[in-house]
Amino acid sequence: MNYKKENGWNCIDSKDQVFKFSEGYKEFLSSAKTEREFVTKGIELVESKGFVNAENKSSLKAGDKVYYVNRGKNLVLVVVGEDDIEKGVNYVVSHVDSPRLDLKGNPLYEDLDLAYMKTHYYGGIKKYQWASIPLAMHGVVVLASGEKVNIEIGEKDEDPVFTIPDILPHLAGKIQGDRKSGEVIKGEELQILVGSIPSTIEDKEIKEKIKYTVLEILNRDYGMVEEDFISAELELVPAGKARDLGFDKSMIGAYGQDDRICGYTSMMAILDLEETPKRTAVCFLADKEEIGSAGSTGLKSDYINYVTGDLLEKVKGNYNEMMLRRTLWNSNAMSSDVNAGIDPIFRSVHDAQNAAKIGYGVVVTKYTGARGKSSTNDADAEYVGKIRQILNDAKVNWQIGELGKVDEGGGGTVAMYLAELGIHTIDIGPALLAMHSPFEVSSKLDVYETYRAYKAFYRS
Repeated sequence: MNYKKENGWNCIDSKDQVFKFSEGYKEFLSSAKTEREFVTKGIELVESKGFVNAENKSSLKAGDKVYYVNRGKNLVLVVVGEDDIEKGVNYVVSHVDSPRLDLKGNPLYEDLDLAYMKTHYYGGIKKYQWASIPLAMHGVVVLASGEKVNIEIGEKDEDPVFTIPDILPHLAGKIQGDRKSGEVIKGEELQILVGSIPSTIEDKEIKEKIKYTVLEILNRDYGMVEEDFISAELELVPAGKARDLGFDKSMIGAYGQDDRICGYTSMMAILDLEETPKRTAVCFLADKEEIGSAGSTGLKSDYINYVTGDLLEKVKGNYNEMMLRRTLWNSNAMSSDVNAGIDPIFRSVHDAQNAAKIGYGVVVTKYTGARGKSSTNDADAEYVGKIRQILNDAKVNWQIGELGKVDEGGGGTVAMYLAELGIHTIDIGPALLAMHSPFEVSSKLDVYETYRAYKAFYRS
């Protein structure tokens, strides 16, 4: 319908509907800035819509709505369909982690009467973009007692924020002038400023009194001692809310839109299914995509097999490995991840004829990868044809896209891990500008059309 790139705003029935949907998305983005927060807030939302924890169900039937949680970082929503589940499942798989800065295991130190904390960046970032901006701290700490404490500092008006001070331009010539862009700020220079007042404690054994002030505050507010940093997951993210962007408010500027834009739209699409779908519908929200989908909460783990096997057992009353393999082999998936929108300032890195534009609808990406299509799922023509038909029948605004010119660079998604299981898979999601930056840009129209695309897929 829209692969020839007609501006999507000319093809919609109601701009008000697009803007209304985007308000919910902005609110979710502003309050769920980490994978843990997305899952926690997601559980609250899906339970309010009638989904129940699958652990509390011994059997399932058509129309049942359940969810699974894996270690606080995966959330999987299921609506059981009318067809025999072994005939296949419709998966929409997004990731809810985003590039950020993580505190190191021993982060806190004092130097020249300032207290700093050391970080290690997570995912692909331009390190210089994270200097001299307000940062908030989100995460959890497990104390020596075993108690888990949630931390969020920097989002309320009365909260302090943190920052990585950059060097002033007057003195930057020798120390930064000859650095390449990837080293304008080096990894070990990504250190957040956290304090400058010395403790009033009178103890000759305590030499670093500014550092000690920080520890006193952490102990007062959260019960922490310095050793507790070892069993903490504390993340630095840009402080502040998602905002409307542009005079016409047609765009959204926010941190974490890669890939929570797909996580939110795929979740809302399954929540808004009015009728029981023919095929079982699964919204799978994964972790660790930005660092290769590794670990027990990434898509390389066995969790998708675990969930699908549990569904088989609860729907059919029995289970064996061949049933699982047959179900996966007959299944369809959308690897729901973002693509790169072409920016006229940097158009040279794109093949304009095959590049996505923001505001032109959801992007269908047959293959991702880098250069010679390495590390990609290259969807077969038959499945691409099926997806075209689904989108056209639902009158969804869509376009084709690829991630830059052939030899320019590239990137991957979770699609190849789904395809390894035999699942028919294609990448589909909206385009972004300034991807992986602290302030990514999306089109409200694309947010809404992505939601409509996933909803049509669940129904198919």
